[in-house]
Amino acid sequence: MKAFVVEKNHNDEIVSGVKDVLKPICGENEIIIKATYSSLNYKDALSSVGNPGVTRVFPHITGVDVAGEIVETKSNIFKVGQKVIVTGYDLGMNTNGGHSQYVKVPAFWVVAIPSSLSDKEAMIYGTAGLTAALSINELIDNNITQESGDILVTGATGGVGSLAVAILSKLGFNVVALSGKENKINYLKEIGASEVVLREEFLKDISKALLKPRFAGVIDTTGGDILSTALKQTNYDGVVTCCGLTASSSLNTNIFPFILRGVRLIGIDSVECSIEKKQDAWEKLASKYNVKNLNEITNEISLDGIKDAYEKLLNGTAVGRYLVKIDN
Repeated sequence: MKAFVVEKNHNDEIVSGVKDVLKPICGENEIIIKATYSSLNYKDALSSVGNPGVTRVFPHITGVDVAGEIVETKSNIFKVGQKVIVTGYDLGMNTNGGHSQYVKVPAFWVVAIPSSLSDKEAMIYGTAGLTAALSINELIDNNITQESGDILVTGATGGVGSLAVAILSKLGFNVVALSGKENKINYLKEIGASEVVLREEFLKDISKALLKPRFAGVIDTTGGDILSTALKQTNYDGVVTCCGLTASSSLNTNIFPFILRGVRLIGIDSVECSIEKKQDAWEKLASKYNVKNLNEITNEISLDGIKDAYEKLLNGTAVGRYLVKIDN
């Protein structure tokens, strides 16, 4: 079978590309999925260059999510022929991932695709859509409503950011998109942003302990100075979710947003969260969170296009989602 493989050469250098590899063998309580679609995420790009925080096993197949049909099972949870999704857990990290014609996973990692969602749509959402949905759930569960005020989405041209903007807009929220890409202002407005703020302007008062409150809620995908500045601009009783580190894994902040404004900072983990949480998020992505302009944020590629797309993800020029069509 064909797969996108990352490995070390004889000089201990990381190399990657599409290769023929052996089809996996199904073990006890495992299933084998005939993949139809996967997607690309920032974590995949880190894995492709041998980032030890993501992957320590080589050779290795990338892809932290996959959709397809079960072709073999040694579990009583799922049946052959079922359409399923796998996101998170160890997939694409130290377990071979979704950028492969056939994928072997433990049965308890698997979620059935909602009947109203195609496997293609499921992977346009993928881990990014799941993360966006979990973030939006936290805002809503913590009483942030359309009447509460503006919602800031950082890293808005990325996969999670683009989907968060589109879903929040569909739900009737007023969305402020933050981006460092001035040439993508029109794109962000087309997918649902009411306003676009450029990163340089946003960070100009970074040294101040607090800033004028502006946002009822924040979905942050970047970390670092952007997250700390967003906290300083969050309204009283506001909610900030944090799910990514595309800017930095550090957070230099102070306690004033928390003790003077009651701001809540909530971490979002789409990798190890319960299967029940994942199933609920997928059901919402198939129904009230489902957006109709997915093609506007999607770049469809094959396994052969993965390497070039990883370069764009790593150098910050990627926009929207990368959908990987797996030909069998």
